[in-house]
Amino acid sequence: MGWFEGFAARTLNVNGVEIHVRTGGAPGGPPVLLLHGYPQTHAIWHRVAPQLGARFALVMPDLRGYGRSGKPDSGPDHAAYSKRVMAADQIAVMDALGHGWFFVVGHDRGGRVAHRLALDHPARVARLCVLDISPTLTMYEATDFEFARAYYHWFHLIQPAPLPERHIAGNPIADLHGKLAGWGSGGLALFDPQAIAEYEGAFADPATIHATCEDYRAAAGIDLDHDRASRAAGERLSMPLHVLWGERGVVHRLFRPLDDWRAVSDAVVTGRALPGGHFLPEECADEVVDELTQFFAGAPEAA
Repeated sequence: MGWFEGFAARTLNVNGVEIHVRTGGAPGGPPVLLLHGYPQTHAIWHRVAPQLGARFALVMPDLRGYGRSGKPDSGPDHAAYSKRVMAADQIAVMDALGHGWFFVVGHDRGGRVAHRLALDHPARVARLCVLDISPTLTMYEATDFEFARAYYHWFHLIQPAPLPERHIAGNPIADLHGKLAGWGSGGLALFDPQAIAEYEGAFADPATIHATCEDYRAAAGIDLDHDRASRAAGERLSMPLHVLWGERGVVHRLFRPLDDWRAVSDAVVTGRALPGGHFLPEECADEVVDELTQFFAGAPEAA
């Protein structure tokens, strides 16, 4: 099957920002919202979508600040790129598409948006799956030398503008290739050339470089404030949660994903490591599809 064959792309004006979204799959099937991470776009799902779309109606946006979506200005608190605001974008997208409830899958940054979405809008999320992350607050609170060395970008991208922006803009393609090759398990060869072209096109735009830095600055500031407030208020995940991570990745080596997610959830948490690195939808597409299909099939809404 060709590149997103049968899936339509459009731009929705929601929550004060333009969100580029690709939709398709089984007409009338259970809706699944698929959220990508850094340094990518919705193109990360190109190997998952043809298979998962046989049974589910898929919604694959570019997060604000990424890809073809809007890149709004952000103030000193970086609130425009808080996961709360980014989650509200996705609620508005699903409203616009007529989906009252849905499943959510989030990889990397998309997983952090999905976590906040599920906390802020629990009635909308039937089941949640996160890929290759532990909760943001958990990871920051556990920071040590090994984590800082492995996740150097968490501490580089949060530096005041325009320092990281200028570093990346000096050679954005080399920076992008280094992250893709370094975080996966198969170098650049594991990525489809059309996917790489999508990611390169996004990071050729200085606005994308700045907006994605703002995403990380928000994560190290206002997002932690929101997470601590949720913890103090006893707000926990209430829907079944499935956690997948790469057995060759940093999360597997330095964290305990199932324990970490059970610590913030009142629902059943399941999951396992898959035979890959960080970019599971591109490295382990068949396994990801199998895991999601089984997980979502157990929901009453999908019956």
